[in-house]
Amino acid sequence: MPRNERRTELREFLVSRRARITPQEAGLPLGGARRRTPGLRREEVAVLAGVSASWYQWLEQGRDISVSPQVLEAVSRVLRLSDAEVRHLYRLAGLNPPAPEVVAGRRDMCDGLRRLIDTWMPYPAHIMDRYYNCVMYNAAATAVFGMGEGSTPRNCLVDFFADPLFRSRTLSWETNARTVVAQFRAACAAHPEDEGFRAVLAEVSAVSPEFNALWAERDIEDQGQIRKELMHPRAGLLAVESTAMQVPARPDLLIVLHTPLPEADTAAKLEWLANGSDGVRMLGA
Repeated sequence: MPRNERRTELREFLVSRRARITPQEAGLPLGGARRRTPGLRREEVAVLAGVSASWYQWLEQGRDISVSPQVLEAVSRVLRLSDAEVRHLYRLAGLNPPAPEVVAGRRDMCDGLRRLIDTWMPYPAHIMDRYYNCVMYNAAATAVFGMGEGSTPRNCLVDFFADPLFRSRTLSWETNARTVVAQFRAACAAHPEDEGFRAVLAEVSAVSPEFNALWAERDIEDQGQIRKELMHPRAGLLAVESTAMQVPARPDLLIVLHTPLPEADTAAKLEWLANGSDGVRMLGA
């Protein structure tokens, strides 16, 4: 967005958010001079946010002033901005936005996500949390990758390096291992103080020298698509492409959908394998 346009949008955005908040909602006393416009005045936002009235006026005007995350956090609190609105404000002010949070009202999305991976049948699909713990998978993921066979699926990163069943089926393991580690490092880097990532790193480091060697290379990759080749004990050679996606309302989850590639008649083989499935399994998200 051009700078002048960004400043205009910043002004209009702050004015519109300020107009939504009544003095009573902001905890201000009733009474005082009659208001010509709804919502809070600029001076009231400034007082509640702990900044000078002049500075806040300059912020609304989009002037070239120094803006800190701490001040924007205070303004966001006063204006009762949602997580998406906070990130929008940061971008308009020229700062890197904070990491997305899980919206409280969107935590219970499991039924919709289960329908999503159910609809993806007869192709494999699973959902991981931010630590790569598998929280949901469809029957095709069981038939193709062995998810849930013999025990509850654990962590997908740990299983990638330590599960003999998965490794015995994956012809592209060595090719994909570097990408898997680089993508997990990117996820860790986005949450440097998160103990959950440290716990996963400790577990996989204890069981896989191969992981340790790749981790030491410090490669970084964003989530995307990975080609996978497998030798299935019943269907033979399978070639699929996995695509990892996030739902903005649930940034703590990663949806992984597998699409058959043209080689080896993979689509027909996946449909054949799915005929013996027992539906979607749900572990809870």
